[in-house]
Amino acid sequence: MQWMGDMLSAVYEADNTHVLLDRVQAAARTLGFDYCAYGLRAPLPVTNPRVTLLSTYSRSWCEHYRRSGYLAMDPTVLHCQQSTQPVVWGDQVFGNAPQLWEDAREAGLCHGWAQSSLEGRNAGGMLTLARSAEAVGEPELRCNEAKMRWLANVAHQGFSRLLSPTWQPALATPLSSREREVLRWAADGKTLNEVADILTLSMETVKFHTRNAAVKLGAANRTAAVARAALLGLLG
Repeated sequence: MQWMGDMLSAVYEADNTHVLLDRVQAAARTLGFDYCAYGLRAPLPVTNPRVTLLSTYSRSWCEHYRRSGYLAMDPTVLHCQQSTQPVVWGDQVFGNAPQLWEDAREAGLCHGWAQSSLEGRNAGGMLTLARSAEAVGEPELRCNEAKMRWLANVAHQGFSRLLSPTWQPALATPLSSREREVLRWAADGKTLNEVADILTLSMETVKFHTRNAAVKLGAANRTAAVARAALLGLLG
């Protein structure tokens, strides 16, 4: 518990992604791994969600991985997009991506473990721990996987906190309760007229609150405002 508490403090005290990556790497080493990598898929923009990759891998491997388009075919990434169950690297896991598996091992990335933290709507983060020697076996998992899972979760919270300003609209003023209300009804498919009737407001008042919400969210129109607010969890 002390290790977990210390890790939580280290993550939340980090004031930039470089510091946080160093702290996650230090924690990974205490768990027997040489490298760590974190990827975040943001919910925005809707048509082309932003992906941020940070790692302690060699620069040459990162560039080769990018040039080869491995992100789109990496079986561990595909798994972690669908499940929060950890995945351990192995021949079977990489069966559909033999070249990636061969190249990774040649780069000294021979054994690894990964887990995602999913947030719905295709958004979430993924932590990978890797090393060059010693397979990740059941005895090690029985001993350390609770810590590995904890590290994956706190790393996700930390990186999300630091990276979200790069894609999340900065709300100079929070959405008011009325603005949330008109957007919630819009999300349910209600027209402006219907929202006005439901809330016993004038059409102009509904338009006013909708426009204000769109401005705060940096959205071009009512539909975009609803989508952004929903993706950012602001309609709850």
